Amino acid sequence: MAHTITELEGGVTAPRGFRAAGLHCGIKANGKHDLALVVSDTAASAAAVFTTNQAQAAPVLVSKAHLAASHGQARAVVSNSGCANACTGPQGMADAAEMAALTATALGVAPHDVLVASTGVIGVNLKMPALRGGIPRAVAALSPGGGADAAVAIMTTDPFPKSAAVEVATQAGTFRVGGMTKGSGMIEPRMATMLGYLTTDAAVDPVRLRKVLVDACRFTFNAITVDGEPSTNDCVFALANGASGVTIDDATEAALFEGFRAVAKTLALGIVRGGEGATKLVAITASGAASDADAWMAARAIANSLLVKTAIHGADPNWGRLVAAAGRSGARFVLDGARVRIGELVLFEHGRPFDDRAPQAAAYLGGTDLDIEVDLGAGGPFTATVWTCDLSKMYVQINAEYRT
Repeated sequence: MAHTITELEGGVTAPRGFRAAGLHCGIKANGKHDLALVVSDTAASAAAVFTTNQAQAAPVLVSKAHLAASHGQARAVVSNSGCANACTGPQGMADAAEMAALTATALGVAPHDVLVASTGVIGVNLKMPALRGGIPRAVAALSPGGGADAAVAIMTTDPFPKSAAVEVATQAGTFRVGGMTKGSGMIEPRMATMLGYLTTDAAVDPVRLRKVLVDACRFTFNAITVDGEPSTNDCVFALANGASGVTIDDATEAALFEGFRAVAKTLALGIVRGGEGATKLVAITASGAASDADAWMAARAIANSLLVKTAIHGADPNWGRLVAAAGRSGARFVLDGARVRIGELVLFEHGRPFDDRAPQAAAYLGGTDLDIEVDLGAGGPFTATVWTCDLSKMYVQINAEYRT
């Protein structure tokens, strides 16, 4: 079924029937927003993708349990920044459950209808008195225009908030998809991102919603890296409340996927562009791969290479680092058939370097939006793109001083 996608303002509350709020409740000492709430006015199908890290934070475990108990239904997601509530033992589990219960009471819904997310420093207990006072205030502040405040309230080291929304027109009707995310460091999700939220006013059953979410994440949140570090708290939530009157079925599933993918890609690229200390957004494409798995393996290895990332930061067209990263990635790699392209310039092909093009390549690498491709030379049709950023002195400084 044909469909068209148009960008919208409004972020996570652009779809009908969603409200949000963001405010300072006292978790962050600097007075910045640290509590976010996203609510559907009616019962919504819910799905999520969580971190593959085995050191999973309390809010991840509580949200998993609530999705199981509700059979894929939710009314709200409550989130705090400034404290990850990770590696905090039984007290952390009790605190995450209380966050949900406090929100549920204020909204008049069941606790398992509330999902929970936290982000910040690992190994620190939540300031529950701040949340006990802040959650009722957040509920009172809920509004269709509250998405911008909520996007700010989930930030930690992020240099800017990240929101996006689209309207999807199909023959069956028009629906909207909105979203917000946070993330700047400790980013290579391998599932989703630090914290991500997608909303839609289409009606979608929970099984289909999760399928579409997983598929969309594969090409967006799962295709980014800042530093190769999957977090303890990574999660992406999706809520679908049906307020548009459009029901997603086999004929319209592709339209929902494209809507999710469009919003998630904007958000995911915002994470990389705002990576800790980042000055460049870099698309790394591995082509000519013998399999889909090889394409992703090689692209991810190149994107995570510290030598590649530092060369890009210094605008050094060191194609040898790209070849070396691809060759040790575990993917099938044939040197005699390989090719390296930086921008439009081929610097290495079929065993031959073109170092006379290095000055032009260096000038290109001085830009802020870069495109690099490595053909693995395996002769296959498979390709994958992973977005990364450069590695600067600022990244080291931010993370050397994170707790101090």
